[in-house]
Amino acid sequence: MERLTVGVLVSGRGSNLQALIDACRDTAFPAEIALVVSNVADAHALERAREAGIPTRVISHRDYQDRAGFDAGLDAALRQAGVQLVCLAGFMRLLGHDFVGRWRDRLINIHPSLLPAFPGLDTHARALKAGVRLAGCTVHFVRPEVDSGPILVQAAVPVRADDTADSLAARVLSAEHRIYPLALRWIAEGRVQVKAERALVTGATAPDGLLINPARAGA
Repeated sequence: MERLTVGVLVSGRGSNLQALIDACRDTAFPAEIALVVSNVADAHALERAREAGIPTRVISHRDYQDRAGFDAGLDAALRQAGVQLVCLAGFMRLLGHDFVGRWRDRLINIHPSLLPAFPGLDTHARALKAGVRLAGCTVHFVRPEVDSGPILVQAAVPVRADDTADSLAARVLSAEHRIYPLALRWIAEGRVQVKAERALVTGATAPDGLLINPARAGA
């Protein structure tokens, strides 16, 4: 089986990277991580990659005069490693139009909200302030506009009356760890097509059932 070659861009702890590493450890999984790149030299995600025996690179945005130069450095490193698909996993730099265009439909991201709701930062605090009853996460193809692009898969979690931004974030993060490897598998298996800015997954079905929050008292 020929496995899809993946590059992962990170800036922080790397918990979603770890979920991808764990999935790719299975030799039957249709993708493998060839390179992990961070713009932050001491990002814990790099240590996760090293422990898994995955090559790493540090490409600091501070070493470039502009975004175009930084993006070109990232692009060169990924291509040198033979990367076919790029996964953003807590990568905290905006990518330029040229980079996103070069990797169009081969660049995915995971975002901690049910897009298109709450793009950008502080998603959990904003969700609580808005009073939503359901929160969640989204894996999507990347477009130049922040947190936009065809949606591959979403997971929803209930918002509890006593939630804080931290407690909600923890619940959403557990869901992220489940759906990011799932999205990667679908792409690696050739099951995903983007048509008219919609991501279509061959063989995927919507679940039955209804999630209501809050539930009726005594139900």
